[in-house]
Amino acid sequence: MDLSTPRSYGAVSIRLVRPRDARGLQNELLSNRSWLRPWEATSPDGPVSFDMRQGVRRLLQQYRDGAGIPFVMEQDGELTGQLNVWGVARGSLASATIGYWVSERFAGRGITTTAVAMATDVWFLEMHMHRMEICIRPENRSSLRVVEKLGFRYEGLRRRFIHINGDWRDHYAFALTREDVPEGVLQRWVQGRAPQDAANVPPADRLHA
Repeated sequence: MDLSTPRSYGAVSIRLVRPRDARGLQNELLSNRSWLRPWEATSPDGPVSFDMRQGVRRLLQQYRDGAGIPFVMEQDGELTGQLNVWGVARGSLASATIGYWVSERFAGRGITTTAVAMATDVWFLEMHMHRMEICIRPENRSSLRVVEKLGFRYEGLRRRFIHINGDWRDHYAFALTREDVPEGVLQRWVQGRAPQDAANVPPADRLHA
């Protein structure tokens, strides 16, 4: 399967990251520090290298090893952010998790929602895998809107789940399985058939997050 070929809907596309994307990605990350820092994964062992060339090489090695799929998101051919399918488990689980970031100047345009839908469709319809999960901090309203619009199902509160911005943070977990969207996530959303309440978080979990 050639994932370097873009998957597109309208002006939005996703494709496999390339080594030459490193400079553009690093420029976006550096110019969006205040926008991205509250949501960025960090290491409990201390600061890590901010070398995007090394980061892209590592992501592509994980792809070759079957451990992840590193996409870039674009609008009209302009790089807008990254979307990584990670935590790949094959065999009896056939599952993965999506993580992403988008530059502030492109936020609110539906780029991330479209990209998440297309990446999940690649996972289900092209790779024939079974489950896709997204974990989101309760404070991240923009990301919560993505799963709400696409009809991802709320599956629970995970306490102190991922090290984000210097500490272990609670996350809400959302997921879809291939049986949920036989026609594809993108088509279901575009046709207005995504369930509007699937991502609702119960009051008890909102209270304790």
